[in-house]
Amino acid sequence: MAKILPFKAVRPTRDKVSLVASRSYQSYTEDERDTRMNYNPYSFLHVVNPGYRYHKDISGDERYKLVRNRYLEFKEEEIFIQDKNASYYVYKIINREKETFCGIIAAASTLDYEKGVIKKHENTLKKREETFKKYLKTVGFNAEPVLLTYPDNDNINAVVHTVTQERAEYEFTTTNRDIHYLWKINDTDNIQTIQSAFNKIETIYIADGHHRCASSCLLSRDNISNNKKKSDTEAYHYFMSYLIPESELKVHEFNRLIKDLNGLSKEEFLIRLDEWFRIENRGSEVYKPSKLHHFSMYLEGEFYSLYLRKTMYEFNDALSELDAQILYKKVLEPILDIKDLRTDHRIEYSHGKNNIMQIKSKVDQGEFAIGFGLYPATVEQIKRIADQGLKMPPKSTYIEPKMRSGITIYEFDT
Repeated sequence: MAKILPFKAVRPTRDKVSLVASRSYQSYTEDERDTRMNYNPYSFLHVVNPGYRYHKDISGDERYKLVRNRYLEFKEEEIFIQDKNASYYVYKIINREKETFCGIIAAASTLDYEKGVIKKHENTLKKREETFKKYLKTVGFNAEPVLLTYPDNDNINAVVHTVTQERAEYEFTTTNRDIHYLWKINDTDNIQTIQSAFNKIETIYIADGHHRCASSCLLSRDNISNNKKKSDTEAYHYFMSYLIPESELKVHEFNRLIKDLNGLSKEEFLIRLDEWFRIENRGSEVYKPSKLHHFSMYLEGEFYSLYLRKTMYEFNDALSELDAQILYKKVLEPILDIKDLRTDHRIEYSHGKNNIMQIKSKVDQGEFAIGFGLYPATVEQIKRIADQGLKMPPKSTYIEPKMRSGITIYEFDT
């Protein structure tokens, strides 16, 4: 049963939230970051990129300490304030495509992660886990929630529906035309309803943020081993999460771009593909897969549709049914000799929110020799893979919503 708790968030004041909120640090180019920081002294980028003040790239322990300093300055200047009472926070995004995402920001338990109540579907890298754990330990807060998903629940939905009829604590629009709203839930009855409802949910799934979740768990273990307080109520035994119903999760595909054909001619490559796929040359007709186990391919100025020969292929577990795994096992690894999807420099990825024409453009410009388009995985596929203890290949899913950093901050005493 899931332990999902309210917490006392540190938040921007209402008049500054639109200026503070930022995308994740890694999503900006260097020029984009510099431009935003030049003209916006309130951007959360000033906290997570403290070297900007000194015109210097700073990393490691030195950077972590400066992040902590910038964060404390934002609090001292009352750009950030902390709520007096523990609350749940309803967060809604309406994107430019008019898709709506609405969920609850709360504290999720690291013990639930260790027990498998919170399940994962991706492998994590130990080095990244340790690096981010060290970061968390130094800065003492988390500003980017882990995206979790849970089965739709009538009791939670009822509370969220009632709360969102009132005036939002925050309402602002970003430059990419997404509209963001936040409501605070701190009355006893609604808190009890939400907490009890989550306590009856047997399994919650990580949608995005596997490394953040794993790092928070490492931090929790460290504090236990260092003879800190043993009570599971300590803040460092939890991590900030954004919990969204399964019905509102949006899963996009990650398409694949490959730099060469591994020494094969076009004809030799197509013959190798023919063993596992029915191939149709569609010429200049743009083709995007419309169902699972169908793939698109763009090669030498032409689109192809690839349909898996199901009589030849054996489905033996949830992972074997995943299109990203099929492409890897039958094409990328055996034919194109791409063995490590994380480190091989011959492969790059383009998420499905980018038009299939981006693949065409990059191949036509000579940046890549071939591109593959996939049909997006389903939430049910993700759940079955997690339930069976399996792990998806890297870049199998691009999941929305994507939250802004710095809107709610979770502090813990380490």
